[in-house]
Amino acid sequence: MALITLENVTKRYPAPTRGGVPLVAVDDVSLEIEQGDVYGIIGYSGAGKSTLVRLVNALEPASTGRILIDGRDITALPERELRKLRLGIGMIFQQFNLFSSRTVRGNIAYPLRVARRPAREIGSRVDDLLSFVGLTDKADAYPEQLSGGQKQRVGIARALATGPRILLADEATSALDPDTTQEVLALLRRVNEEFGVTILVITHEMDVIQSLATKVAVMDRGRVVEHGDVFDVFSRPREDASERFVSTVVRGVPSPVELAALRERHPGRIVTFSFRDGTRSQASVFVTLAESGVGFELVYGGINDIRGRAFGHLTLALTGPDASIDAALDRIRESTDVTEPGRDGGA
Repeated sequence: MALITLENVTKRYPAPTRGGVPLVAVDDVSLEIEQGDVYGIIGYSGAGKSTLVRLVNALEPASTGRILIDGRDITALPERELRKLRLGIGMIFQQFNLFSSRTVRGNIAYPLRVARRPAREIGSRVDDLLSFVGLTDKADAYPEQLSGGQKQRVGIARALATGPRILLADEATSALDPDTTQEVLALLRRVNEEFGVTILVITHEMDVIQSLATKVAVMDRGRVVEHGDVFDVFSRPREDASERFVSTVVRGVPSPVELAALRERHPGRIVTFSFRDGTRSQASVFVTLAESGVGFELVYGGINDIRGRAFGHLTLALTGPDASIDAALDRIRESTDVTEPGRDGGA
């Protein structure tokens, strides 16, 4: 059984003007998130990502559909039961949402005090979490004395205070610089691996999904248009929305305009080789070209890596006798996708 299940979930808001059309923020979404997943929800601004996460922790009610947490339908629970449920769901935010009047220790202890845990238990738990996030020396500091990365680590520690099974991260790295982002993502990986916490990551940043998530759903205008294993969605996106996101981290096959520019700048035949986990490696393609007496120059594209699995496209300008190039490409096609615009029915 999935830990989190969404069944045909829709969230509508009233029309902003009298006689207007209601706003559909989440539109008939169905997903299953397994225990231990790091599940990314990605989409541009307005896609419905943040609304979806508010539905999962019942901060807002769904208009239609069911949301099950560990088999329990939270859309049917009274507020008193929902408060108990939320103790098992931690949340971290883009702008940290720390209490400026409380120290680091006080911020982390807050949810434990709300849950009325014994003082000795609170002290011990806070000490453990301070050590886990690397902020023991900042226990008595106030948020204004911390860097952005340190604030987010406090936010993570606070979210973990009650020992949740689920952690919701809503644009948790958007306010951080690239180096600090990687530090926070590494900490979230430890949360998942060491504590077994299931993480739902809401973001518009493909790099975050690539670095952290095991599975991903792509949202567009309130709907989930594609979902699955991160590697599968990234390496072979089926939908335009997914393709747009993938193109932000991996340069694909050149467009007709780019292709024309490449032909003006580079002699020879322009050929694209597409790589995916389990296909011939880039190095073996280069070796085959060289053994066939074919010259080559990399002119476009790139290769990406997700948890040790590579994919991407390399476009080369090949020089040499056509017979030699054709023979080399025939050998390479046995294990690698090869596209040659103008000869394969393209531009």
